[in-house]
Amino acid sequence: MNEKHIEPVLVDGEPLRCIGCGAVIQTTDKTAPGYTPQSALAKGIDNQEVYCQRCFRLRHYNEIVPVGLTDDDFLRLLTQIQDANALIVYVVDIFDFNGSLIPGLHRFVGDNPILLVGNKEDLLPSSLRRSKLRDWLRQRANEAGLRPLDVTLLSAKTNQSVDHLLELIDKYRGDRDVYVVGVTNVGKSTLINQIIRQNTGKRDLITTSRFPGTTLDKIELPLDDDHVLVDTPGIIQNQQMAHFLTGKDLKIVTPQKQIKPKVYQLNDQQTLFLGGVGRFDYNQGPKAGFTAYFENNLYIHRTKLENAADFYDRQLGQLLTPPEADNTDFPPLTAHQFKTTVKSDLVFEGLGWITVPAGVNVTGWAPEGVAVLLRRAMI
Repeated sequence: MNEKHIEPVLVDGEPLRCIGCGAVIQTTDKTAPGYTPQSALAKGIDNQEVYCQRCFRLRHYNEIVPVGLTDDDFLRLLTQIQDANALIVYVVDIFDFNGSLIPGLHRFVGDNPILLVGNKEDLLPSSLRRSKLRDWLRQRANEAGLRPLDVTLLSAKTNQSVDHLLELIDKYRGDRDVYVVGVTNVGKSTLINQIIRQNTGKRDLITTSRFPGTTLDKIELPLDDDHVLVDTPGIIQNQQMAHFLTGKDLKIVTPQKQIKPKVYQLNDQQTLFLGGVGRFDYNQGPKAGFTAYFENNLYIHRTKLENAADFYDRQLGQLLTPPEADNTDFPPLTAHQFKTTVKSDLVFEGLGWITVPAGVNVTGWAPEGVAVLLRRAMI
């Protein structure tokens, strides 16, 4: 079977790129990256803002159009960093460090320095000590073989502390380009849009979405000294809650506003269900208070541990949602058991955490592949 020949659209001899995702614009193949109808192309060129049809639908209808790119395509683009002389701005989701990890990133960056950026700070309770969170993110990065020069927190969505990030970029980049990297769904393109807005006044040039895999090719933005800031494609990381849920369900489980803690007084042998996407078992210890930090609209149901498995089988997709009943691809929950020695946070990656007292035995359940881990309490 012959492959369809795709002619790129050229302007002044150079391929025209979608300003939303970076894909080369073409009018030949509706299923390939960069496709835009001829009529829309002419209008976009007149307005000097050309979007591919995929970005147009995503921006206006929140509709994702699949394209034929593989994980290898994304990784091939990322390997360009090896040959670059650049400051690496590595964006992670502070609610999902494991899901934010790019496997083997330390090999891709080579000798280039790293600035670690924890996104979604606006969702954290004000009582959480930011210094503790920065130290924890640095520790996790070190465990992954990275040695960041600095760690900063911000909110790309609300523009909180983005100006401080720009100050740090100027401080550390020297005579280098800047590469912004991250996995899908951590808010990287939203951050780039804020940077563009601060520098040019233009809003929402780059397509952003809660769907994984939005940026299809690297996007270069000129800096003021002949260097460039490069937005690289989001790497697919399959150990993310986002890959198991629909966009509608993600709104329910992913924190949208500042988290309001909820306290539960539990006896041992009691269970809390986090909708249908997670579960917390209090196995052994005295009656105690457990504070839950999750999306404010996520339904939390208390029951007896002895009934929990049967209750989950009967109520998944019914009382325990999300996921919805028609999400037949949702993976089974797997158990992660811990005994605490100090006051700790049991972290459900991509969801939130439960603060538990010292000297208790607990189990966290999450979809197969999604991490559950224990850290010293941050509040």
